[in-house]
Amino acid sequence: MKNLKDKVVALTGAASGIGRCLAIQLADKGCHLALADVDENGLQETTKLLATSVKVSTHIVNVANKDRVYAWADEVVAKHGHVDVVINNAGVASTARLDEISYEDFDWVFNIVFYGVLYGTKAFLPYLKQRNEANIVNISSVNAFFPFPNNGPYNAAKHAVKGLNQTFMQELRNTNVNITSVHPGGIKTNIVRNARFIEGGVDKGKKVREFDKVAGTSPEKAAEIIIGGLVKNRKRQLVGKDAVVIDLLVRLFPQGFSDLVGLAFDLEAKKSQ
Repeated sequence: MKNLKDKVVALTGAASGIGRCLAIQLADKGCHLALADVDENGLQETTKLLATSVKVSTHIVNVANKDRVYAWADEVVAKHGHVDVVINNAGVASTARLDEISYEDFDWVFNIVFYGVLYGTKAFLPYLKQRNEANIVNISSVNAFFPFPNNGPYNAAKHAVKGLNQTFMQELRNTNVNITSVHPGGIKTNIVRNARFIEGGVDKGKKVREFDKVAGTSPEKAAEIIIGGLVKNRKRQLVGKDAVVIDLLVRLFPQGFSDLVGLAFDLEAKKSQ
């Protein structure tokens, strides 16, 4: 989609982080926006930062609620007349070992990170197919091809999103709908601050500081790269130098790299005991 001016974009997770930066940059390019999030105050803050020349609607949407997502799709078309681009960006995380995490906390992540993408894609597809050209941008992660310990639900959900994206690419290849599978590395957002920490005795503040140190890409830069992938109709978009490096290491050492990182986490855990 080379020309974004006057395109209608539906975007989840728009109240902060990458979602907010996507909204700002898309508005600057002349896109009309239908912004969704569960954080009403965050959505209002985002709208204050947008170019005033575009039409913006805000929607309180829990992407884990299938009926609400389908209703949102109808609302977007009712308010904007049509929709050209859907960006399924909302995400959360739970931090715990898989043998310790509850099914409730596992499902909380999976329902938002995976089913939110599935619902958002399927709900908008009938409308997108009515356009001459349409795009779906689904945010996966480097965790889709490389898992990190104590992040099992997120690893599994992002891996599932990658598989979902590739299947949609196969099945929609002869249609007007393009799919972009986005794989960010460490992005300086609030996902760790907002994560559920299940492990007993975990210092959440320490975990946040550690993440901020290794997260090498700003949300503004991430949004710029994602929009670049959208404009170029890329099927696969890595975000951040760390994502490129991890992708290469996984290709070279498909199991060895994972084992090495697991060992490093074990050693770090023993040091902190």
